[in-house]
Amino acid sequence: MDVIIINGPMGVGKTTVGKFIADRVPGTAFIDGDWCMDLHPFVGNRETRAMAVNNILHMADNYRKSSLCKLIVIVWLIDDDKVENELVSGLGDLGLNVENITLICNEEQLRRQWEEDNNCEWRTDEWLSVSLRSLSVFEKKDNCIESNGLTVEEVAEKIIARIER
Repeated sequence: MDVIIINGPMGVGKTTVGKFIADRVPGTAFIDGDWCMDLHPFVGNRETRAMAVNNILHMADNYRKSSLCKLIVIVWLIDDDKVENELVSGLGDLGLNVENITLICNEEQLRRQWEEDNNCEWRTDEWLSVSLRSLSVFEKKDNCIESNGLTVEEVAEKIIARIER
């Protein structure tokens, strides 16, 4: 079974693209990494990230065991290489084929998408600044798909093409 991890900065479109794929590919399970560490108030530290990885792996293993599940899409902002490696390694240990993708865009595109997203409580000017500063970190990864000027469908097609190879 294939797993697609969609990583990238806040506001780049991870959730939108992941849900698009899940809606278009029958038998797809959708996991949002943020759900797997949804503490109130939010705490993003080593302990909660380890807990989230464990929760994601547990969910992925259950989906792997389901005869109805054919694909798993995981969306999560993973800005720590150690956390990313633990997740990819853990999914591999479950016998899953992992396609790890980092979705990126330029500053102009990120600002535009940020302003158009009225559903997310994190879409504040403060978090936009944080996300803009993180662009350079994600751009250095070797598994990037650039979404500048592309529709959600076009980005999804690029991602699906990677697992069909």
